[in-house]
Amino acid sequence: MVEIPLTTVARVMKKAGARRVSQDAAQAMAELVEERALVIATEAVKLAEHAGRKTVRDVDIRLAAKRL
Repeated sequence: MVEIPLTTVARVMKKAGARRVSQDAAQAMAELVEERALVIATEAVKLAEHAGRKTVRDVDIRLAAKRL
């Protein structure tokens, strides 16, 4: 079960040029996006902890995304 709203995923896909997006396509995209976001978030948490912070900042997210 994904936590990202499927309507939001479908809207992003339409912004990318899709005329129509099936429910299954939105579901598949949401699963992949959520999986990737979890990997990035996990790395960002490690970076914040390494810096001695409890708060994950935007720089942690950006650096984590670049490193992966």
